[in-house]
Amino acid sequence: MNFDQWRHSARAWLLHFIGKDDLAFAEYVVAFNHAPSAKVARNLGFIATQKNRNSEGAHWFAEATRLDPDSAETWFNLGFSRERNGQRQEAIAAFRESVRLNPNLDRAWYGMGLNHATLGEHQEAAKALEQTVTLQPMHGDGWYQLGMAQHHANNPERVAQVIEKLKAFEPKRANQLIRDTGRSDLAHLHTEMPF
Repeated sequence: MNFDQWRHSARAWLLHFIGKDDLAFAEYVVAFNHAPSAKVARNLGFIATQKNRNSEGAHWFAEATRLDPDSAETWFNLGFSRERNGQRQEAIAAFRESVRLNPNLDRAWYGMGLNHATLGEHQEAAKALEQTVTLQPMHGDGWYQLGMAQHHANNPERVAQVIEKLKAFEPKRANQLIRDTGRSDLAHLHTEMPF
């Protein structure tokens, strides 16, 4: 164990705990310079991303994946920070690695789907979002985004199925999906709300 790294990491943890994130960040940098570790790099990535310093956050999460390439959570965090930094293709690559390591990480599938949709890759978005709702059947926004991806991918039957599913547990969102797709042929699926 590197005592200097431990000392600066402990000080950084305490500073972060009491809300002094800039000082915590500086201490974590010193700790990382004493002995690079994925844990310290992740902490640096979290603080930077929390502060909307997304490029810096992505840098530190990339360091963490370099040091611990088998952590699906770290790859997810790298994808998230890259997404917030506007690096859509790079975010997709990180989310893809995350689900390769842990196929049950629904939020990585969701992130992948949203980024594909933003890039206009609606078939790929739909594939990722299908995984999201398979893993989290009550994920209302996942179903909504899946419906929109299927709409843009010209799969009208699947859009109707998604609306039917949403009606069962989130009728407002189902109604929104009908409106946003402009599918007047699905007006019969509209739910009248008592409020």
